[in-house]
Amino acid sequence: MNQYPKTQQLLVNLVHQHIVPGISYCLFDGEQTIRKVMGEAAWLPEEEPLRSGMQYDLASLTKVVGTVPVIQQLMQRRLVSLDDPVTRFLPEFTDSRPTVRNLLTHASGLHGYIPHRNQLGPQELKRAFITTQRVDDSFNRQIRYADVNFLLLGWIIEQVTGESVAHAIRELVTQPLGMADTSYHPSAVNAVPTEKQAVRGVIRGQSHDPKGYILGDDCGCAGLFSTLADLETFGRSLIERQMNGQLSASLIDMLFTDQTLIPGHHSRSLGWKLLHSPVDGHILISHTGFTGTWIILDRQQDTGMVVLTNRVHPSAKNQAFLDARDHIFATYLRENQQKRL
Repeated sequence: MNQYPKTQQLLVNLVHQHIVPGISYCLFDGEQTIRKVMGEAAWLPEEEPLRSGMQYDLASLTKVVGTVPVIQQLMQRRLVSLDDPVTRFLPEFTDSRPTVRNLLTHASGLHGYIPHRNQLGPQELKRAFITTQRVDDSFNRQIRYADVNFLLLGWIIEQVTGESVAHAIRELVTQPLGMADTSYHPSAVNAVPTEKQAVRGVIRGQSHDPKGYILGDDCGCAGLFSTLADLETFGRSLIERQMNGQLSASLIDMLFTDQTLIPGHHSRSLGWKLLHSPVDGHILISHTGFTGTWIILDRQQDTGMVVLTNRVHPSAKNQAFLDARDHIFATYLRENQQKRL
């Protein structure tokens, strides 16, 4: 197996250079896997060693690990279709144009800004997101990433299933795949702490995302916690086109092809961002989380990278991490392709 020496060096440098307290990562190629856990789980309120199997706040990886496969299963059951308008499920929504596809591909034209958002209760916040959104002229013309798209998808799931989005993810995704440590409700002692905030203190075992914190189990854009092993299981299930029988191969194929239907745009499938090989242009899929998590999957090469770090500990002001992540992505793509030459 290619050992990805440059990629691995950049990953461990995140710890050595004190950009993050610790890191858990895996690089897999077919049946072979490199796994590494190193550094600290936290610097505050006191130093704590990072242990194998600790749960990280996935932030926006919740979108593709949880919400997307649930929506796809509802599509498989013909309870939801990509061309359904949002108003079919959420009649209080103010515009009949955006569809499920628009939400999944971030082509809805929605911004998601809610004044005084963090001071609202869960029902007030939900109502504000559903009833006050305005669709701008980027609708169906531009890709503009916004959490509101996946908040609405989560509430569509709840409308169709009659259960919280957290319950649907557990029943339809994590339990069937045996992802026992993936949950909206991690063990606090096993959860890696995130940011230290003036009001909340050092956040541990609760969603760092303020919307996820307020909405709890009813949040489709953030809230899941997971481990390196569970995310490797999830990533391999997509590459192998099986997902333990939960999704048809054709539906999984949609994750690896452009789904925007916007001329000139080839950057989004259902939830996932599309990357292109620097050698032959074939498609890989990727997603990141605000807290310092990411997944890249290359089905053509049967390879993947899962990285769990804590870029928001002790503070979310961490531009060095974002710069380093871009370099790691580019390096991984090059090394992933060089091994095939």
